[in-house]
Amino acid sequence: MIKLTQAHIIGAITAYLLGVFIVPIVIYYSDKKGLVDVPNERKIHKGKISRLGGIAIWLAVMFTFLFLVLLSYYPKGEGLSGIITGGSLMFLLGLIDDIFCLSAKFKLFLQIVIASIVILLGVRVDEIYNFFGNNIQLGPVVSYGLSLLWIVGISNAINFIDGIDGLAGSVVTISSVAIAIISMVVTPSSPISALVAIILLGAMLAFLTFNYNPAKIFMGDSGALFAGFMLSTLSITGIMRTGSAMMYLPFLILAVPIIDVAYSSLRRISKGKSPFVADSEHIHHKLLHHGFSQDLAVLTLSSLSMVCAILAIITTGFLNKYYIFAIALAFILFMLNAISKTIKKGT
Repeated sequence: MIKLTQAHIIGAITAYLLGVFIVPIVIYYSDKKGLVDVPNERKIHKGKISRLGGIAIWLAVMFTFLFLVLLSYYPKGEGLSGIITGGSLMFLLGLIDDIFCLSAKFKLFLQIVIASIVILLGVRVDEIYNFFGNNIQLGPVVSYGLSLLWIVGISNAINFIDGIDGLAGSVVTISSVAIAIISMVVTPSSPISALVAIILLGAMLAFLTFNYNPAKIFMGDSGALFAGFMLSTLSITGIMRTGSAMMYLPFLILAVPIIDVAYSSLRRISKGKSPFVADSEHIHHKLLHHGFSQDLAVLTLSSLSMVCAILAIITTGFLNKYYIFAIALAFILFMLNAISKTIKKGT
């Protein structure tokens, strides 16, 4: 059986390499079958672009997980079965929507069903840290309600910010690093949650190789819902179950998508519209309307996300061997990503 730190390294690099291999295949298949995103008055891209990037992200994560199992490393417990099952169902829902365009209400209903299954499998918040006394133990109904709101909310929040090239992927990548690091340093630690987060990091970096402006592929609902679901559930199992003030750190890590989904929902509701009806008034759209280029808008919001992630990591006490390990691994993957982009531009 390989050690956990070995699994982290193997998992991240395997997911990245698989993703770099799979994404071009998905692009080719999408072009051949006409499964592309066509520009309209709400969208800012030019030309027909594949909207099935979620397939590559999901396959890279799942194949990597299977590969680790074949290496006799099977991380049991901590809600992993619920996370893997629920993530796959959320991916499937997004994929069907990418192809057939489901109604917003029907998608929300199915998201609630999927989240409910995962909560029943043990991925939930059972207590809230109280700064002024004993922790508040949540009853089944309140626990279900808060867990449901978090999982469905973050899943849609990542989907909402997926509006310009490279933004959602960058935020997911940064958030994955933070969740992985914090999951390993909090008490009790959750190395299993950290492992899955690092696998997601590798897959997302591979996707970003082809998603930076000008993008050759989009994440689509399949990728955004899958990534958002993974971040929400991993933050529960890895951080929110600590029973300490650290349980609130995911709100800081995911501040950018949380602010955007809250702002967008309140704005739409105030106008008498459904919060799930798409428009072009998200925060990134506002930046573009104020003269920002796509690259500058992504850099601005990604930098804000990175600052929030670093603050969350520092809060846990960053002088820790796992912090150094995770940063080094992330740096290696970023270098691989840069090399791949350079090679791609040269061909």
